[in-house]
Amino acid sequence: MENSSTPNLSNTGAASALIGDPAKFGRVGEDGTVYVITPTGDRAVGSYPGKSPDEALAYFVKKFEMAASEVALLAARIRSGAMVPSDAHEAVNRLRTQISDLNGVGDLANLSASLEKIPALITEHEGAYQARKAAQSAEKEARKTEAAAIKEKIVAEAESLIDSVAWKVTTARLKVLLEEWKKAPRLDKKIDAALWKRFSSSRNKFDKRRRTHFASLDSEHKKVASTKEVIVKEAEALANSKDWLGTANKYKSLMDQWKASGRGKKTTDTALWTRFKAAQDTFFSAKNADMAKRKGSMVENLAKREAMIVEFEALLPITDFKSAKKKFYDLMGKWQKIGMTDRKKRSAFDARIKKVEDEISDLERNHQRKSDPSAKAQANKVVQGLAEAIENYEKQAAKAEAAGQTAKAMVAREAAAARRAWLEQAEKGLTEFTS
Repeated sequence: MENSSTPNLSNTGAASALIGDPAKFGRVGEDGTVYVITPTGDRAVGSYPGKSPDEALAYFVKKFEMAASEVALLAARIRSGAMVPSDAHEAVNRLRTQISDLNGVGDLANLSASLEKIPALITEHEGAYQARKAAQSAEKEARKTEAAAIKEKIVAEAESLIDSVAWKVTTARLKVLLEEWKKAPRLDKKIDAALWKRFSSSRNKFDKRRRTHFASLDSEHKKVASTKEVIVKEAEALANSKDWLGTANKYKSLMDQWKASGRGKKTTDTALWTRFKAAQDTFFSAKNADMAKRKGSMVENLAKREAMIVEFEALLPITDFKSAKKKFYDLMGKWQKIGMTDRKKRSAFDARIKKVEDEISDLERNHQRKSDPSAKAQANKVVQGLAEAIENYEKQAAKAEAAGQTAKAMVAREAAAARRAWLEQAEKGLTEFTS
């Protein structure tokens, strides 16, 4: 009779109880009663109405196998150190009662003998358990010490920021420190409270200084606005001047005065700057327009640039970035020697040239990446890892099929198939690297 659900009890104290077929230790009477065969005689364990003798016997074999699994699991947990010795002894006593009253079919005598070996196993591993317990205690203390160090560091940094005048940066940093505090492990209540008191006090002291500082800015902002108003009015008075050189120098002087006057309230500063820039732009636009009229050479320069831009764009599409790069910089040398050109035209040219330059830069970066040995090594590692994973899943599938575990085999086959698709992509990517 097949017992596909029999657990794997190798290397456990209950392994010998399942050597062979547990069903050999049972029989089914003509009336359907199932008996377990023991050294002291046959004992009725029950019946399974409506089932065949084989099915009835298998039902009670299953009960025996479950008890044997518990014995094996108990031994494994003791060896791993997962059980407290007192709990292990209690489990042994419970299993003694369970096995003695077990209505199951199997080698009960052998199973009981296996169970009785466990107390000695508990004694054997008790020293290791105590050592592990001591190590865990030491680790706990170490974590507490580490947590205290983390919070002490947070508090120390907060205290160092009390006198900071970098208001925005420090406010943001204190918020980060507060989040770090919240994430840090808790300490003993007294220690935690003392550290929090220092941390909170530091934040409050800085915040008080910050509030005082910004409260005093109002009068300063008014002073700055008054100074800049004078500068703006003078700039507006010069907007229609035709003294190109002299007025340009005056605008430069006004700009220096603007910078020296300091920062005011943002909205006021923005409004005043808009007026200043409008006056300045009016003057320089007129100045540039006049220069354009007087310099016929700018038309000639524009024609030169229009001719050269075609040479730049002829480099596209790029197949050899090194050759293209050399030609590009040769052209740039000539481009920069061309005289003045209308600024409105220059911006359009610059955008077109930048497109070519960006293409060369992208190809150069891509070449550097593909020739990077560390990136290639990583790609190789990915390919190797996927190949090994496929091999392992194939082995699992074959093993499962041999054991009749069709569903498990199917899962393994599907996992292997998925990784073959990934492997194909990874190998394709690997071929793009240069040797």
